Amino acid sequence: MNIIVQLKREIYALFLSPIVYVMLIAATVINSGVFLAILDFLSNPQSGHVAVMQLMFGGTTFFYILLIVVSPLITMRLIAEEKHLGTLETLLTAPINEAQVVIAKYLAAVVFYIVLWLPTLAYPLILSRFSEIELGPVLAGYLGTVGMGMMFLAVNLFFSAVAKNQIVAALLSFGANMVLFIIGIFASISMAAAPDSLLNYMNLWAHMEDFGRGIVDTRYLVYYASIILFVLFCTVQALQARRWRG
Repeated sequence: MNIIVQLKREIYALFLSPIVYVMLIAATVINSGVFLAILDFLSNPQSGHVAVMQLMFGGTTFFYILLIVVSPLITMRLIAEEKHLGTLETLLTAPINEAQVVIAKYLAAVVFYIVLWLPTLAYPLILSRFSEIELGPVLAGYLGTVGMGMMFLAVNLFFSAVAKNQIVAALLSFGANMVLFIIGIFASISMAAAPDSLLNYMNLWAHMEDFGRGIVDTRYLVYYASIILFVLFCTVQALQARRWRG
């Protein structure tokens, strides 16, 4: 029950922040522009036969820019700002433990992240009015988008817990996101990376290419889940260490 109350509090606090609505508008404008650009590109006969939503899900760099840049903006204040305002200690003296605090803040971030992508549901609906679309690749694309986003959010929440303020948290989170993404780019261009190597397993670009084609590889989901669980555990430990220091 405590975690439900805390989750509601976190969601309410998130949607009271002005930057939330700036992100919603910016993400909607960027995604709409990308969607229209893809439609224009595919209208060229020389573009070949590629599904619109396949390009939306990881087929452009804008998709990754949203993931890498927006997720730190969502999480940067969740713990770092509470530390700065001195309200974290008060929260941790309430009848709720560190794990419940971390889970509530993480789930609130996930809820907002999903809301961020809800406007894009209009795109397959629009496309379905003019041509038949394959539902499988669309659902797989959204599954990959949510799974990868949840991984980034977990990593970024950890930096919000260890950083001194939200600006530092955002910068550290952005750097970590870039590392996770560049590992995949390195795997793509490295001749030494075998098809079954660890680098290829961590290739986020390849992940979204597969999801966009309707291929759901459970190894990708295990990868996301493993990082999420490990990083959330580390975040709980960081809060517990702060309690002992205090």
